[in-house]
Amino acid sequence: MRGVQLSLNKTQKLRLETALEKLESLSSTTSNNSNASVTVADTIPINYEDGVLKGHGTSEMDGRVVATICGVVERVNKLVYVRALRARYKPEIGDIIVGRVIEVAPKRWRLEINFSQDAVLMLSSMNLPDGIQRRRTAVDELNMRSIFEENDIVCAEVRGFQHDGSLYLQARSQKYRKLDRGQLLRISPYLVKRRKQHFHHLDQYGVDLILGCNGFIWVGEHVEAKDDMVVDQMIKSEQENASLSGSVSSCEQEQSHTSVEIRQHICRLANAVRVLSTLGFMVTVELITELVDLSISHNLNIHEMLGAEFYVIVAEKEAERRSLATKKR
Repeated sequence: MRGVQLSLNKTQKLRLETALEKLESLSSTTSNNSNASVTVADTIPINYEDGVLKGHGTSEMDGRVVATICGVVERVNKLVYVRALRARYKPEIGDIIVGRVIEVAPKRWRLEINFSQDAVLMLSSMNLPDGIQRRRTAVDELNMRSIFEENDIVCAEVRGFQHDGSLYLQARSQKYRKLDRGQLLRISPYLVKRRKQHFHHLDQYGVDLILGCNGFIWVGEHVEAKDDMVVDQMIKSEQENASLSGSVSSCEQEQSHTSVEIRQHICRLANAVRVLSTLGFMVTVELITELVDLSISHNLNIHEMLGAEFYVIVAEKEAERRSLATKKR
């Protein structure tokens, strides 16, 4: 809620403060020394007999180990450090990221991924449109803009690091592709946890949801993963039929049109992500769908999800859910 202004009346403000205080008390009772939240100058309890090593975000003052940044205390064997929450994305190999193409360079694309440096996607690190595994030629390099061009949204995977600290990406799977017909949302990276699955197909809405580890969230119309060669043959055959009949192919019509119902689902899911991000709650597919169902149960329109009342309702529901989870333990 830091830096966010909501037009709350007195009743809503009281309800929201009560819910947030309850959430804070629940987090303080469930936390322990190994994952406690700290602010600047807070003392970090340690056992000096264990020969603790002081890491990033810590300092020694008057015989005490104190935090120099706000974050969460992490312990790896004897190393104690503070992991900053509100920081830029720190990539790891294997991360699923969503980025925006900012430059088409020789044999590579440069992507903006919410990192201190741009990422690089090499032409040799992705599947060609024809789906054939072969060496890249000068013709492929000339046709790079037919694959990705500036401002295109792309999903890829972190492959490694260069000597200057920038990232290498790879897109050698059908799920790594250009993203269109949807919305790109930017949230704080710490709100997205690394999981085994970051690609989600919400069948009930006909929508694909990609939770990028870099804080870029994609909500778009579902696209079936098909063999590129089969798709090209279908499009080519339909184009030949269309040229004979003088009509537009059904495949082209389908690709250029998104139904109003799916657009509404995309907007509702995107607003759910915005609400979770504003309140500082972790963004998971379960919470997103729960917020969508909650808005529908309260008969709220899509734009009303960004109203002050819905923020208060979500905070109260989250406090109630965490309270029940604590009692079950």
